[in-house]
Amino acid sequence: MEDKILDNELPEEELDEEVIGDAAEEEDEMLEEDAAASEYNDSAAQFSELEDALAEANDKYLRLFAEYDNYRKRTAREKADTYSNASAKCIETLLPVIDSFERSLEAECSDENFKNGMSMIFGQMQDFLTKMNVSEIEALGAEFDPNFHNAIQQLDGTDYESNHVCQVFQKGYMLGDKLIRPAMVAVAI
Repeated sequence: MEDKILDNELPEEELDEEVIGDAAEEEDEMLEEDAAASEYNDSAAQFSELEDALAEANDKYLRLFAEYDNYRKRTAREKADTYSNASAKCIETLLPVIDSFERSLEAECSDENFKNGMSMIFGQMQDFLTKMNVSEIEALGAEFDPNFHNAIQQLDGTDYESNHVCQVFQKGYMLGDKLIRPAMVAVAI
């Protein structure tokens, strides 16, 4: 009976072949799993590298965008400042002419047509200054402010309170919020 092979038992040679075959299959499966794991790890590494590259590119983009936005704002501000400074310089050069024109209107003139024509031209100059946002600094009777007034004289015995402007020698002007020329004044003491 020993020679008899039971249905569920295999001879030793066949058993070795089957064990070897099973081991080979298991080894193949393990190699396939290792290959799949390796491929997964390679894909994960590539994905990680791509994420890093994307993050770096996004960071560079955001920095470039911020730099461009700052450049755009800076150039717009410089352009506005340049325009404002050029306007102020032009108005500053024109103010002595306006002062002379105003003094000439105060002078006596026998020709009424000439005087009316000069008054109309002076009115046009005043309109031009208004359109350019130039305003006269109200000085007479105002409290002395060294930011807007240039005191060239102190007067005693005036009808004005102490430290108030009692006489204006030359009008002061502002372009918007920017001082173009301070008013030359006398201050009561």
